[in-house]
Amino acid sequence: MLNRRQFLATSAAASTAAVLAPRMFAQTAPVPFIDSHVHVWKTDPAFPFSGGVHPNPADASAEMLLDLMHANNVLRTVCIQVIHYKWDNSYLASVLKRYPKDFHGVCRVNPEDPAAPDQLSKLTQEQGFSGVRLSPAAGPGGDWLTGPLMPPLWKRCAQLKVPMTLLIPATRLPQIHPLIEANPDLQIVIDHMADTPLDHPEQLDLLLALAQYPHIFVKVSHMWSLSRQAYPYPDAAAQVKRLYDVFGAKRLMAGTDWPISLPKQSYAQTVALYRDHFDFLPAQDHAQIFSKTVQLVWPFGV
Repeated sequence: MLNRRQFLATSAAASTAAVLAPRMFAQTAPVPFIDSHVHVWKTDPAFPFSGGVHPNPADASAEMLLDLMHANNVLRTVCIQVIHYKWDNSYLASVLKRYPKDFHGVCRVNPEDPAAPDQLSKLTQEQGFSGVRLSPAAGPGGDWLTGPLMPPLWKRCAQLKVPMTLLIPATRLPQIHPLIEANPDLQIVIDHMADTPLDHPEQLDLLLALAQYPHIFVKVSHMWSLSRQAYPYPDAAAQVKRLYDVFGAKRLMAGTDWPISLPKQSYAQTVALYRDHFDFLPAQDHAQIFSKTVQLVWPFGV
């Protein structure tokens, strides 16, 4: 794996499309990063995958992640329950128990189960989770988002004072307005900029419309999947700037989505993307997105 200096040298030579000059930190330590979004899993009979899932790579364990964090000056990380285990949060619960200072955890519950609110209470109060993630599909399989089981689940989330995290297509964003308005103090985090395609600005407008609600946060992630240009993805960076102009730095947070991002770039490259290539940001706002906003939602005390 290239170290930071080697990577910057090679990427500068290889990328002719980059319009964002790397941020320089001569004779200073890299700015510490707090990662808002990763997944962990491990091939272990004690924690079986759901339905015969066989992830690739075979393992993305907490220990592997900790090694990467230490090598890249990443202080803390928010771990999102991966779909490989479906509604069984046992592996991530074990990670939180073993490494309580390093990680926060976001669980998954079955949104079509009437018992989901009680399951969420147990996961947060007894197993140390600090939020829940819902993933409505764009098609009919995600129509539960507007069904009768959502209001009690969102209300319980608000009562527990744990954030609601949404992996949601932009086309469904208008459907959450009533749920937001019914729970005005609930912190809600939109994953991966709602994966709004760069060539469909009308979908980005649906995301920008959420800025009217003060407790909505957006994860700046998946630049690598949205971009049609080479690293450091200047076309996707232009979309990040639009989000910044509307939401402000205090409601944006960076996340690597390790190891899902590995086919496109290494963990070190993803961290360097946020650390070195957001020169449209004032230094204070860069630090906010890089390490401070996430702590407004998931406090680490650092």
